[in-house]
Amino acid sequence: YADKPAIGVPYLTEPEVGQFEEWNGTETSYNLDTTLVDMFERQVTATPNAPALVFRDQTLSYDEFNRRANRLAHYLRDRGIGPDSLVGVYAERSFEMMVGVYAIAKAGGAYVPLDPEHPAERVKFMAEDSGISLVLTQAQLQPQLAEVNAEKLLLDDPNPQWADLADTNPDHVVGPDNLAYLLYTSGSTGRPKGAMIDHRAIVNRLIWMQEAFPMSGDDCVLQKTPYTFDVSVWELFWPFQVGARLVMAEPGGHRDTAYLAQTIEQHGVTTLHFVPSMLQLFVEEPTIARCQTVKRIVCSGEALPRSLQDRLFSVMPATELHNLYGPTEAAIDVTWWACDAASPLDTVPIGYPIANTEVHVLDPDLQRLPVGVAGELHIGGVQVARGYHNRTELTAEKFVPDPYGKRPDARLYRTGDLVRYHTDGVVEFLGRIDHQIKIRGQRVELGEIETVIADHSAIKETVVVADGVNTAATRLIAYVVREPGAPGDDEVAEQALRDHCEVSLALYMVPSVWVFMTALPLNANGKVDRKALPKPDPVSSKREIVAAGTSTESEITAAWQQLLRDGGSDGAVGGGAEVDLGVTETFFDVGGNSLLLIRLAQLLTQQFQTNVTVPQLLRHNTIRQQAELVSGVDLLQDEAVLAGAAAAQNRRSKRSSRQRNRLSRPG
Repeated sequence: YADKPAIGVPYLTEPEVGQFEEWNGTETSYNLDTTLVDMFERQVTATPNAPALVFRDQTLSYDEFNRRANRLAHYLRDRGIGPDSLVGVYAERSFEMMVGVYAIAKAGGAYVPLDPEHPAERVKFMAEDSGISLVLTQAQLQPQLAEVNAEKLLLDDPNPQWADLADTNPDHVVGPDNLAYLLYTSGSTGRPKGAMIDHRAIVNRLIWMQEAFPMSGDDCVLQKTPYTFDVSVWELFWPFQVGARLVMAEPGGHRDTAYLAQTIEQHGVTTLHFVPSMLQLFVEEPTIARCQTVKRIVCSGEALPRSLQDRLFSVMPATELHNLYGPTEAAIDVTWWACDAASPLDTVPIGYPIANTEVHVLDPDLQRLPVGVAGELHIGGVQVARGYHNRTELTAEKFVPDPYGKRPDARLYRTGDLVRYHTDGVVEFLGRIDHQIKIRGQRVELGEIETVIADHSAIKETVVVADGVNTAATRLIAYVVREPGAPGDDEVAEQALRDHCEVSLALYMVPSVWVFMTALPLNANGKVDRKALPKPDPVSSKREIVAAGTSTESEITAAWQQLLRDGGSDGAVGGGAEVDLGVTETFFDVGGNSLLLIRLAQLLTQQFQTNVTVPQLLRHNTIRQQAELVSGVDLLQDEAVLAGAAAAQNRRSKRSSRQRNRLSRPG
């Protein structure tokens, strides 16, 4: 290569190239000329009377579930829903939600899940961006869709228009290359983007999963993942392809470890999923010994710490733990690692590529990098998404021609994840090459949050950083510079900016800490120097503190202190120091989050010898209210919390739309 420019010299020798080809030699003879509908209906024929779906105290057999979905599917087909038609679903976990998802598939369409816990403006954007003209929803949620310009069809209508339609399987009009679903994920430009996945991609993923983890009619899967997170897809479809049962957790039940343990025991759950930060809380659940039926736990969505793997094996030694990796843009997961308590590795790798997928560690010029050298992970093979809906330029940027592909039309998806190969072909995750993070398994582009904050007329510039990533105490910190002349009261400004963000961001994306600065620090290149940003004070000193007035309030205050001090990676929310807590402040106002709330429920249950649930703490979220709760005061006994929480969030969004300009008014 003496006569070639250095940039053109390959990094690898021919034997090394051959080694990479061998590691990516994943070709497997699956029947991919089929669809999710075909696979489900074959199982219905095989086991019509077997229990398929369980929710609360009700069970549907395969035949009953199929007939319900068929009636609605015929109605949707009559309404013009067919191949590649997009239909919204805005529902809580229930039989109705499942019937809606399956009916859309049977009609030939693709479902677009919309989260009832998201702000109305965010849901409205997704509905408009996807172009859906029909949303399947539930009566109690319909008012939250007031701003969505699409027809609403009530899944729980007591007298539905499809009640008398045929309950036989509709003719199959959808093929393996048609869309199965469209999932929205955070976008760095300030707008969520929708990844389009076809049947062939997800069918490959599910066939591989059944081959890797054989499941039968004796198995039971717990459906607890929100259906806007792609892990939910295998929960929703895999068990019904092999005759297993699917038990649906109560809305919001995925946040309550005591409830999960009880449900696992009650229904004999054998298979379930956790993001690592939630698994960390589950292994600390005092009643985890009840979970004797669990055969396998699948982890994905975040990096899995070795210490957490070892902790799981110590409390559930007979349970398999599998670490899977994959972005929304590649049909759930593309690599797999079977965790081993005896592994000599200090970290838990993301493993090897699964069947009919390829992974490449490349430099910016798409050249392969040697073993041990860090580079960007690129994904190839059958599971790569079609692209982003209505985002031609972004699709071209992230889905690039595959120089190593075996087909002329092969593409690679650029993940933005930094990885490296081990000498045995195992892939190790190292981090991100950009500012994307995961919070409770949900992808968050910090750029999207920054765009929303900067959209406020009183803000000159902003940068958002994450602290304690992949822990129960992950928090977002917003550093902001106000426009000249904007009001200078930090406390008023913070509340106004929170209100502004809640209009269009999911709650887990709203910064919990705000730092107001006269200017952001810059490096020699004129870019924001994130390392030079000051560490924020644990809690604002301008708060009015109402001290504990009873011994119970004092005990609960101490429990809050413990969580806020110790809940994260380096001292966590409180930075390792205690802060003054007032009994009238909410848990979230002082830096708590939904995962720390689970730990609080565990602490209070043990401390006061009473069953304290996460849903109760969502409603009673001050120290004073929680003291009354554990003392047996009848505050609000309605346990349908999540409907109430969603409604409260919708009210916040409406309030925020009225308040969004408050910060920019002269002071």
